[in-house]
Amino acid sequence: MSSLPTPAQPTPAQPTPAPVPAAPVAEAAPRSPWRSLRHRSMRWWSVANFVSNAGTWMQLTVQNLLVLQITGSAAATGLSMSVQAAPALLMSVLGGAAVDRWPRKLTAAVSQALLGAIAFTTAVLVALDRLDLTSLMVLAAVTGIVATVDNPACALLGNDLVPAEDVPSAIGVGALVFNAGRLAGAALAGVTVGFLGTSAAYFANGFSFLFVTAVIPFLRPAPGAVRRVAQGGRRPQRDMSVREGLTFFARRPRLLALAGVTGVSAVFGRNYGLTLAVLVTGPLAGGAGAFGTVSTVLAVGGIIGAVLGARLRRPSVRLVGALAAAGALLQVVAGLSPSLAVLLVLVLPMAVVESVSDTAGTAVLQTDPPAHLRGRVLGVWSSIGTVWSLGGPPALGLLMELAGPRGALVSGGLIIAGAIGAGHLLRARQTTTPVVLRTGEDDVAGRAALETAA
Repeated sequence: MSSLPTPAQPTPAQPTPAPVPAAPVAEAAPRSPWRSLRHRSMRWWSVANFVSNAGTWMQLTVQNLLVLQITGSAAATGLSMSVQAAPALLMSVLGGAAVDRWPRKLTAAVSQALLGAIAFTTAVLVALDRLDLTSLMVLAAVTGIVATVDNPACALLGNDLVPAEDVPSAIGVGALVFNAGRLAGAALAGVTVGFLGTSAAYFANGFSFLFVTAVIPFLRPAPGAVRRVAQGGRRPQRDMSVREGLTFFARRPRLLALAGVTGVSAVFGRNYGLTLAVLVTGPLAGGAGAFGTVSTVLAVGGIIGAVLGARLRRPSVRLVGALAAAGALLQVVAGLSPSLAVLLVLVLPMAVVESVSDTAGTAVLQTDPPAHLRGRVLGVWSSIGTVWSLGGPPALGLLMELAGPRGALVSGGLIIAGAIGAGHLLRARQTTTPVVLRTGEDDVAGRAALETAA
């Protein structure tokens, strides 16, 4: 997503005292979490994404029930989800390469239109009672393939609308839009299905994609973003291959460190829908209502964290690691909670820390690579993330079987914090120590021949 315009500055050739009083305002503005919404195109893009997210969550809310209704099999429901996720594992790097090679607005518009066509096709088949397991799986697979292009295209299109320093604001606003769309879509799904039937949710989602498609041609980058994008566009296009993106990612220590922090956190923590559900309904002797309360607090914390994360200007991998370690320690304490009340007190900061960390990590990921490589880097990241999302829950489930929910939370938190701490110590030990140089007859102490690499 995107952010705010750079304030106009006086030309260096004509310094005047007039701009001085305005300096505090110019300094304060970049700290606002809503600064990306100063841009007209960003406001339209946020509205379009809200509509799209609401439509998508309307469909997702009824999709699993529809699969159960058609097949009567819970295994088929899981299979449909896996079929849709599989392309992200196998084809995300190709989708990212397409985003780098083709005009971004055109790519996003076409992919949104294709997703709309898939939603309309599903709606018609449901309305005519012609949707069987085979056609459902084919539609799920095609959706997953299109999403490998659509996801990086839409993410980077939003970032292209604003200067790089405002990207964290855009990502934070995007997180808020996502959560608001999720709540609205889930609420509208019940009303829509109750009055108009299941196919109506798919029709609504199709129209939401068409709305985004219609908005995209009218988006215009902010002045600072125009210069940044133009500079990236003038880069010689010698190599637009998938290999270039893989090579860049593999040789970029910041991205490898970010992948490590995010990966260990995804496997041993963050799956609170699983670990906290078992903790609340098991050792804490709560019911579905109690876990619903915990889920609500998690959602509130996520919104607060998104607002705080949007205030960041230059997020770093070090910040992501520190927040992940703090969240892991909170997870350890949560695993030892003697009561539901204590758990609720801990859940809020856990969600806040996780949300700020996610915003910072996403900002690093989407701004660190050069402009001509960002699609492929996001493609590599999507493939890695799919591995975590598919492998994390089973691994965590096995850990809970062996250690129980409390043991899984405690040991998982300690593993995360320990891994991040070990990585920090390893990085510190790689620092080159100063070398004393001898000049003439005297030793010049304190002159470092080598410095630590950035």
